[in-house]
Amino acid sequence: MASGTRQDDKGSDRRRQILEIAAQLFARKGYRGTSMRDIGEQAGVLGGSLYHHIKSKDALFVELHNAALDAAEAKIAGEMALHSDPWAQLEAACGALLDLQLDPNSLTMPMMNDFREVPVEVRAALIERRDRFETLFRDLIDRLPLPADVDRSVYRNMLLVQLNSAADWYRPGRLTPRDIARQVALLFRHGDVPNG
Repeated sequence: MASGTRQDDKGSDRRRQILEIAAQLFARKGYRGTSMRDIGEQAGVLGGSLYHHIKSKDALFVELHNAALDAAEAKIAGEMALHSDPWAQLEAACGALLDLQLDPNSLTMPMMNDFREVPVEVRAALIERRDRFETLFRDLIDRLPLPADVDRSVYRNMLLVQLNSAADWYRPGRLTPRDIARQVALLFRHGDVPNG
């Protein structure tokens, strides 16, 4: 029994190593540019042995994408939980997401944003999980004291577009990701803006 457990642990460690390598490859080369052969070669696993650990490239990508969103969601929710004021929660959520978006070593963002290259059925699974992730922002925006004529769905989509596109224009230097998050939160704030 003990040797079986050790064998399971070895298999689990090996699978975890393969997942880390695959995540790095997907982040660097994209879905289409990464093959199972690439993953196997990088992991030192030959031919059919890789399929002992991984069902398919599609299943692997979905698993890694979902794990990336799980981690992002936990980070954002954790930072929001430090505040009771919904405007402070908005800034915290923006900051946590931009930390992920603007980290040059982040594997999370390429996983979350690479929808164009995947097959239609895989895209559907990714979008379903992304929509669940966005519930975090939907619930937060529902709590904001916005004017009645502000459409919360439009507000949420505009906010997420701004946050998700920051990596396209942000350059390290004058402002940190948290400074950018504060500016985004200020731009999306309605009502009296605190001086502090």
